[in-house]
Amino acid sequence: MANAVDAHQTFVIVGAGLAGAKAAETLRAEGFTGRVILIGDEREHPYERPGLSKGFLTGKEEKSELAVHESAWYAAQDVELHLGQPVERLDPRAHEVVLADSTVIGYDRLLLATGATPRRLEVPGTELGGVHYLRKLPDSERLRSMLRTLGRENGRLLVVGAGWIGLEVASAARGYGAEVTIVEPQPTPLHAAIGPELGGFFAQLHQDNGVTLHTGQSVVSLEGQDGMVLAAHTDAGEELPAHAVLVGIGAAPETALAEAAGLALAPRELGGGVAVDAALRTSDPDVFAAGDLANAEHPLLGRRLRVEHWANALNGGPAAARSMLGQEVVYDRIPYFFSDQYTLGMEYSGFAAPGDYAHVVVRGDVAKREFIAFWTDAEGRVLAGMNVNVWDVTDPIQALVRSRAPIDPERLADPAVPLESLLPS
Repeated sequence: MANAVDAHQTFVIVGAGLAGAKAAETLRAEGFTGRVILIGDEREHPYERPGLSKGFLTGKEEKSELAVHESAWYAAQDVELHLGQPVERLDPRAHEVVLADSTVIGYDRLLLATGATPRRLEVPGTELGGVHYLRKLPDSERLRSMLRTLGRENGRLLVVGAGWIGLEVASAARGYGAEVTIVEPQPTPLHAAIGPELGGFFAQLHQDNGVTLHTGQSVVSLEGQDGMVLAAHTDAGEELPAHAVLVGIGAAPETALAEAAGLALAPRELGGGVAVDAALRTSDPDVFAAGDLANAEHPLLGRRLRVEHWANALNGGPAAARSMLGQEVVYDRIPYFFSDQYTLGMEYSGFAAPGDYAHVVVRGDVAKREFIAFWTDAEGRVLAGMNVNVWDVTDPIQALVRSRAPIDPERLADPAVPLESLLPS
């Protein structure tokens, strides 16, 4: 229990993103009166990342709207901030972290929330100007400025990778008036995330909004002039003009600190990251992990899972904080994420990668882009659901996933049957 923790203890959080900031908030909300130290490699106060490819990138949100807390909150809650100070070394045996400026900070318990970093495109020409990645606020600020320029000058953006980041940036770029080309090696966008059935739907969405889409191809080199990118070459022999490039080919968990410290890592084929149990404890009893970094045992899904979405940071940080306090924690949240593209808004709950599901059941009107898609297994159990321009259904969708009950596919597809009535009594 929280009162079993010594008030003189020091809890250190490495990673000042959403997971880390919410963990600090939860420690104080649960009554912890010891030292709370929050360390981040960025100089910005903790902020939420979804807007970097959504509202902030499109110009609909201000920078201040991204903040997890107002800047004065940290001093008011006696949370010590070390911003712009990367941790160089973690020593679990000595219970210490060493910062880049050689400052040594001791801890009683520590939370790793270092997140993930964009995977780099390893082809000739990536050193050219105009090649962008998107992970941090300055990345989004540069990208937003560039998209405005492309829109004014009828320029062309090349997006490498048709995952969520790539598609959201493509949508933002079209909103500014830029021409957009996407290159994706899989048969459809989002193929690994939601499978070919709905991947094809998103392909059509972007093509209907003027995006040129090249699937089944990979970029093999970038070409430039005077240090700036001008074109990309694909393995299909195509030359694609580009005044700027956005690389969105996934992210890798930031495991360097954990690996050097000897903490157990999850296998790469299971998503990599730092291996934690259902209470978000690592292989060291005084070190915990949450957010994009953590690969957790998921008791409901019966598998290890590393989730890179906003909701996992929002909920995982507080769960880890309670676990640090000695509370009984079983982190079994249903994975959830959302996306905004053009006039389409969607929410996805569950987990159903290609090969994990047997059928896709749709209720609603796909042509009007108002529907819910359900991924089911061979027995009819709902593994995941995605609502597209249909709202206030996340709770029953998540309840269906959590129930693990076989559902009649005809009733699942029928909009006249309330989702709640499909739940086992």
